[in-house]
Amino acid sequence: MKSIFVLILFSPSLLAAAADLPRPLPEHPGNIFVAGETIHLPPPADAAHWFNYDGKEIAHAMTLPIGYYEARTDDGRRITFGVLAPLEAQTPKTSPISIDVAMAWFYKTEAQQRAVINLCQLAGINWVRDRLSWPTMEPARGTFAGHNIYDDTARLQSEAGLQVLQVNHASPPWANPDGRRQPLDLRDAYRFYKEMAARWKGEVLAIEPWNEADIDVFGGHTGCEMATFQKAAYLGLKAGNPNVIACENVFAIARQTTIDDFGANEATAYFDTYNLHHYVPFDRYPAYYAAHRTVSGGKPIWVTECNVTVNWSDEKTHEPSDEALRWQANRVAKVYAMSLHEGSVNTFYFILGHYVERTLQYGVIHEDLTPRPAYLAVAAAGRLLADAKPLGRWKHPDSKVSGYLFRARPDGKEKLVLVAWTRGKEEVKTRLDAPVEEVMDHLGRERQGTWDGELTLTAAPVYAILPAGIKPPIELDPPPAPPPLNHDKPLSLVLQALLPPETIELQQSAYVLPPEQEHVVQIVGYNFGGEAASGDISVVAPEGVHWRMDQSMEVLPNGREVMRLKLPPRAASPGVKTISVRWHGAKVSFRIVDSPSTKQEK
Repeated sequence: MKSIFVLILFSPSLLAAAADLPRPLPEHPGNIFVAGETIHLPPPADAAHWFNYDGKEIAHAMTLPIGYYEARTDDGRRITFGVLAPLEAQTPKTSPISIDVAMAWFYKTEAQQRAVINLCQLAGINWVRDRLSWPTMEPARGTFAGHNIYDDTARLQSEAGLQVLQVNHASPPWANPDGRRQPLDLRDAYRFYKEMAARWKGEVLAIEPWNEADIDVFGGHTGCEMATFQKAAYLGLKAGNPNVIACENVFAIARQTTIDDFGANEATAYFDTYNLHHYVPFDRYPAYYAAHRTVSGGKPIWVTECNVTVNWSDEKTHEPSDEALRWQANRVAKVYAMSLHEGSVNTFYFILGHYVERTLQYGVIHEDLTPRPAYLAVAAAGRLLADAKPLGRWKHPDSKVSGYLFRARPDGKEKLVLVAWTRGKEEVKTRLDAPVEEVMDHLGRERQGTWDGELTLTAAPVYAILPAGIKPPIELDPPPAPPPLNHDKPLSLVLQALLPPETIELQQSAYVLPPEQEHVVQIVGYNFGGEAASGDISVVAPEGVHWRMDQSMEVLPNGREVMRLKLPPRAASPGVKTISVRWHGAKVSFRIVDSPSTKQEK
């Protein structure tokens, strides 16, 4: 018998690329495997009854197809595990499918941190959001902490190829006795963010200088306060690292008065990305994003928290019911698809880890890192919507059908990807006259069957993968157009209006100043430049609102000067009254009202 020798040549670049692709760690944290791997579960899961996502008991097997699984013991315990599709290409750095991890908040040991990093990598995620504590990092004014967990999580995540967004939400007591609120002296914000940007240069790529300042739990700030703080924080960030992405201090909600107040303060030049959060129902997305676009200045929109939440049903474990877990998983692709369509270029799902507020469970994994079904849904979005760019919303004749078309790179190959579902409880069969290559469900499992132009939709989304070169086979409403890009340049001078926080009326983003009294408003000028600045001050107030104030001011470099704007008693009048102060091109605009609103905050 003749011997046959076969020489197989491998490209070194292909071998290197394959070696760089994410693979599960040897210990398989979270019981996450990739298709083709041998399933080995620790006791008692290895001896329990195994079930698939559909609730059907399955035989123990060396390998399992992509999906979510449960091992159920005779004493009622459930141990979850999952099988993902292996990534065939690195997720592009520009991919918009991101997640809030809060690494420093949740995971305190290096072993936990590396395990969670691996779960993100396997899911095709490369932008992650962490948590920062200003009181910890600067315990005394100008004195910064030594090496700590925030440095560790920044280093480990960035070394693993994850792109890190960092956020803070509290002031040290020396900067403001009310730690929920932003610092009284904006030089403190400038110095702190200059230090952080320099300290983490090359590791933390983006920083949000405050979290959800527009709601009470994080200080209940007016739009004026948010904009003024943003200016100082931006200048500090860029002084520490000109290349850092200086994010806008993120909005929690879309209260129009706060948005308008923020916009009136001309802060567009002081952020690289406009950041917002939402937990609203899907039908509110268009109006919600439209409100924020008006003050975004055309800057890229980042949604750094979003979810449509479910409740837990077990008070001890805080675990949702099986039905709620399905709804949690069903909503993941919808959240991402609709957010991207409305203009987000980077959407962070909230949240990876087990996290509870009141009766709500947000996390897609448990405390032991094992998955809920929603983790499989995040991984499906991470792979199938890699580098997704929205093409439009499906103009389907059936109002119950929702669909969004993207140009994306699943597994590194450019494709058209349609994410579609129905808002009803019944299946809908619809025509899709196009060469569909694959159809995946919301967990990334391939849907079996021949398509022949007909797509079956349910409340659980599907991904239909089509060739990139074809004309979109469906009629589309295009994504909303962003406003024109604002090209204003930041100034080194900042004006601040300091009023007692107890006078804030959040519903109107205004300060309650009873008309029968005289009020004194501190107008503070800051100079973050290298030369002294002096100039005239101008004030614009509505008819009936009189004022007295010195007409010029000089501020030295790194200086702070306080002026007194006196508002004598005035005639009562309904509505919001806006007062604007300008100095050397810098502007602060604040709103006053005679009395609190009777309308309740939503």
